[in-house]
Amino acid sequence: MSPAAPAGASSRAPGAQAQDGRSALRRRLAAYVALTKPRVIELLLVTTLPTMILAQGGFPPIGLVLATLVGGAAAAGAANVLNCYLDRDIDQVMNRTKRRPLVTGEITPRAALLFGLALGVGSLLWLALLVNVPSALLTGGAILIYVVGYTMILKRRTPQNIVWGGAAGCMPVLIGWSSVTGGLSWAAVLLFGVIFFWTPPHYWPLSMKFRKDYAAAGVPMLPVVAAESKVAKEMIAYTVAMIACSLLLVPVAGMTWVYAVVATVLGVWFLWSNIALYRRAQDPSRGRLRAMSVFHGSITYLSLLSVAVAVDVFLPL
Repeated sequence: MSPAAPAGASSRAPGAQAQDGRSALRRRLAAYVALTKPRVIELLLVTTLPTMILAQGGFPPIGLVLATLVGGAAAAGAANVLNCYLDRDIDQVMNRTKRRPLVTGEITPRAALLFGLALGVGSLLWLALLVNVPSALLTGGAILIYVVGYTMILKRRTPQNIVWGGAAGCMPVLIGWSSVTGGLSWAAVLLFGVIFFWTPPHYWPLSMKFRKDYAAAGVPMLPVVAAESKVAKEMIAYTVAMIACSLLLVPVAGMTWVYAVVATVLGVWFLWSNIALYRRAQDPSRGRLRAMSVFHGSITYLSLLSVAVAVDVFLPL
């Protein structure tokens, strides 16, 4: 008879142990990917390709498109990882972020810092070598604005944090334009303006939803320190400025009447959603605030406007 297995010895087959190892590796890789905030990256890239198409006056070389999108995604991921590293103390306080890998312990702070730095340096070298130096410099500026300007300086000090810190999210259009032309133009500046003025009415509804989280973490988002009606009023002002930039693109970039109509319709629709939010904030008897519907609407607005920019280039008008 064979001797009995010692107490506590593993009875799992080698194949099962190997499968466990692969599962652990997949979980670890998924945790690193989660640190980069892929859904945020997707939204940034939505604006990059249409900008490149507009700058080219057609579809740019596929190699340039892929190099720009890969470099831009890596740079945005690096900024997000460093943001998670710096904000790990407040992330554990907020319900919305308490499951992030640095909070749960899946990734150590040191590993996250090294990953973020490596991803950032790699993205800049990639863009400098495969795209051009101006795009790499603009990308470096975007990382600094988000990590240093927003996360380290503004986020915990001023209610206007997302306004100025959000400029980092506007940089992909400048990077996309410079990747094609090697420089910038007024059309690129207007696209930057669209996203700059879009950012507050996009992010403040989310802050309204998670106001208690931000208050508990000591982050003075505008909805934490101001009345909902005041926040909604500012959102309306930013939306009007956003619409103005989107329509100025018509004469400056030579857009057709199709883009002009689409931009107008989208702008009026999103403006009305902000006005409706303001009216509900002023008079609670009108019903729930429904801030998240404005948040999701902002994503729809920017996505459809970006599609209109790209499609308009190919219209025979």
